[in-house]
Amino acid sequence: MASSRTRSGVLGALAVLAFVSCAKRETDSSAAGSEQKAAQPVSSEAAVISIDGSSTVFPITEAVAEEFRVHNPAKVTIGVSGTGGGFKKFCGGETAISGASRPIKPTEVQLCKDKGIEYVELPVAYDGIAVVVNGANDWANSMTVAELKALFRPEAQNEVKRWSQVRTGWPDQEIHLFGAGVDSGTYDYFTAAIVGTEHASRGDFTSSEDDNVLVQGVAMDKLALGFFGYAYYKENAAKLRVVGIDDEKDDNGKGPITPSPSSVIDGSYSPLSRPIFIYLSRAALERSEVDTFARFYIEHAPTLVGEVGYISLPPRAYELALRRLSSRVVGSVFGGSGSRVGVSVEALLAAE
Repeated sequence: MASSRTRSGVLGALAVLAFVSCAKRETDSSAAGSEQKAAQPVSSEAAVISIDGSSTVFPITEAVAEEFRVHNPAKVTIGVSGTGGGFKKFCGGETAISGASRPIKPTEVQLCKDKGIEYVELPVAYDGIAVVVNGANDWANSMTVAELKALFRPEAQNEVKRWSQVRTGWPDQEIHLFGAGVDSGTYDYFTAAIVGTEHASRGDFTSSEDDNVLVQGVAMDKLALGFFGYAYYKENAAKLRVVGIDDEKDDNGKGPITPSPSSVIDGSYSPLSRPIFIYLSRAALERSEVDTFARFYIEHAPTLVGEVGYISLPPRAYELALRRLSSRVVGSVFGGSGSRVGVSVEALLAAE
C-alpha cells in the first residue's frame, strides 16, 4: 500500500497466531473544525455511519473514511467481522454498510428479507487472491489449480500433510497451511474457484478473518503456505513470496501467472481474480450523511483503491455503480447466488 495514512489501521495490533473467529477494529473518522462545507448538515442522532464486514475491503473503506472526514463531520466506525459476519450484522439492522469480498449468497438474502432489510450492491474494486509462501521457501515457485485443489479439498484433511505429497521433488517436510476464516468472503470465493464447491475445504489449517494474522503466520514459518487478498501481499512483499498459479487453460494465459493489476483486469490470473463490494441499506441511504458517504466512496474509489494496493474497476463500471446508487436499485447483479467465478462485473451492470 502506497500511503502511510492507510497503514495504521491495517497493520495495527497483530494478533497471536491462533484460530481467530472474529477480528474487530474501529476507526474513528469524525472530523472537527473542517473549513470545507459539508455536503449536507447532519443531526447528532444521525451522525454515525456504522460499517462492518470484509477484512479485504477494509483498507479501501478506511482510506475513503479518512478522506471523507475532511469534508463531512459525520463519524464513521468500521468493524472487521469478515464478509459473512458483516452480513449477519447488516441483515440484522446493526450496520448501514457492509463490505464484502464476494456477492451476497442465498442464506444472507433470506436473512435480510426476513428482517426487512433492502440493500443496494456496489462493486468498488478488483482483487486477486494471492497464494503466498515464506520468503525462504525456494521450491514452490508455482502451483496448478489441480495441485491447490488436492491440497485444500475436504478429503485432504489429515492425509496431505507434506510438501512432497503436493509435488514430487518438493521437500519431505510438513506443510503448514494458513487461510481465510469461514466467515470470510475470501474463503468462500477461494473454495468455489479452487475446490469447486463454495465453503468446502479441509478444516485443519490456521484460519482467520484478519488477514494480518495470516501474513504473520506465513512470514514466520518457512514451511507455510497461505492465501489472502492481494493488497496484504503487496504490503508485505519483502517477507513473503507470491506463487504463480496455472489453471492449465492456455486460452487465457499460458503457464503460471501471478496476481498484478494487468493480470487481474485482463482475467489471465484465473480463477482467483474477483470483484469486491460494499452493500448499503436502502433505509440508511435515506440519511443524508450515508448517501453522501456512498457517493463519495464511489467517486474517490478509482484513486484510493490503487493507493491501498487493490485494482480499480474500469471507469464505466464506476459510472454504472453511481447510477445504481442514484436509482436505489435493490438486489444483486449476481442474483443472490454467492461467489461466481470468471464474470465481468461491468458487463453485469451494463446489462441491468
